[in-house]
Amino acid sequence: MNALDPSVHELMDGIGRRARKAASALAFASTDAKNLALTAAAGAVMAEKSAILAANAEDVAQAKAQGISSAFLDRLTVTEARLEGVARGLREIAALPDPVGTVIAEWTRPNGLDISRVRTPLGVIGVIFESRPNVTADAGALTLKSGNAVVLRGGSEATRTSAAIHSCLLQGLEAAGLPLDSIQLVPTQDRAAVGEMLTGLNGNLDVLVPRGGKTLVARVQNEARVPVFAHLEGLCHTYIEPSVDVDLAISVTVNAKMRRTGICGATETLLVHKDAVATHLRPVVDALIAKGCEIRGDDTVRGLIPSATAATEEDWHTEYEDAILSVKVVGNVGEAIAHINHYGTHHTEAILSEDPASVERFFTEIDSAILLHNASTQFADGGEFGFGGEIGIATGKFHARGPVGLEQLCSFKYVIRGNGQTRP
Repeated sequence: MNALDPSVHELMDGIGRRARKAASALAFASTDAKNLALTAAAGAVMAEKSAILAANAEDVAQAKAQGISSAFLDRLTVTEARLEGVARGLREIAALPDPVGTVIAEWTRPNGLDISRVRTPLGVIGVIFESRPNVTADAGALTLKSGNAVVLRGGSEATRTSAAIHSCLLQGLEAAGLPLDSIQLVPTQDRAAVGEMLTGLNGNLDVLVPRGGKTLVARVQNEARVPVFAHLEGLCHTYIEPSVDVDLAISVTVNAKMRRTGICGATETLLVHKDAVATHLRPVVDALIAKGCEIRGDDTVRGLIPSATAATEEDWHTEYEDAILSVKVVGNVGEAIAHINHYGTHHTEAILSEDPASVERFFTEIDSAILLHNASTQFADGGEFGFGGEIGIATGKFHARGPVGLEQLCSFKYVIRGNGQTRP
C-alpha cells in the first residue's frame, strides 16, 4: 500500500474522528474518573505483567534477529523493574493535581472587569514513536489526565509490547466509564499511516509528538502540518571545573554517560577546565573507561589517556547513544559555554562546580531547555521532574520546552466576569 491507499486513509480518518469525539468528552471528565482510569490501568499492568513481558521477549528476539544497535535494544527492552516503573508512573500521574480548569493568573481591571487565565486541554495529541513501548503508557496517561485524547503510532519493532500495554490502558478507561477511543493505538504498520498523521487527520490532530531517531523526528518537523513538540537530537554536555569535589565529579559524570547510554539525556561530550586537568581529568576518565566507555579526546586528553583516540570535528557534533564519549579541555567557563552553544542541540547541559559566578554565567548564557548544577544530565526526564512521566522532550521555544507533562499538554482561555461594563 502507498500513501494514497484509500484503506489507510479511511482507517486513519476514522481514528481521527473518534479521537475528536473522545476529546470532547474528556475535556469535561471529572478528576475522579480520570484518576480511576489511571489507577485501574496500573493494576492491569501488574496483573498482566507476565503477558507483557512475554510479548516484549518476542519483540526483542525479532529485533535482535534484525541486528539492531545496543542503544535501540535498550530502549525496546522491558524488564520486570521497568514494568513496575510503568505502573508506578500511572499511579503518580493519578496523584498529581488535575491541570484542567486551573486558574493560572487573575487580575481586575480599573473598569471592574475580573479576568482569569484558565487551563484547557489541547484536544487530540498524535504521538509517533519507535522502540519505546513505555511511551504507550506515558503518553496515554498524561494525555488522559490533561483531558486530551491521543492517537499512538508505535514502531513495528515494539508492536506486541505496545499492544499489551495499550490493552491495560483500555481496561482502565472501561473501569472508569470513559470513552475507549480516548487512547487509540494505530493498528497498522503501513507507513502511509504516519503520512496521514503528518497531515493532521483531516483537522482532527492538534499537535504531534515524535519520539524516535533523528530521521523520524526530522521528517515530522519538516512535513507536519500541525504544531510539533520535539527535539531532533540530545547532544548533552557536562562541564567540570577545578572547584568541584573529585569524587562528586566522578560519580556524576559516570552516571551522566553510562547509566543508560541510549537515552536522550546521556552526556555525549565532557568538557574539562584546564586547571582541573591535573586533578580531575584522569580520575574521571579512568572511571568511565572502567565502565567500558570509549574515549575520544583532544591532544591534551590523548597525552594523558593512552587508550583515547583522536576526536574529530564530527565527534563534537555526534549524539553517540552508545558507550562513547568525546572529551575536550577548555580554558575557562566562557570557552565551555561557546563550545556548547556552537555544537549543542539545546537539550540538556550540566556544570560541576562550586564557583557561584561560573554557575550563574553557565545558567544565563546557555540557551538549552534543561540546565543542571552538580547533577547528572540523565535527570532530563519528566518523571524525575515530578511530572509522573513525559510525552517527550521539547527543545523549541513555543508553548512547551523541556519535559512535556500535564501542564504543557494544556492551552488556556480567558474568562472575564463583569457587571454591565461597556467599552467606550
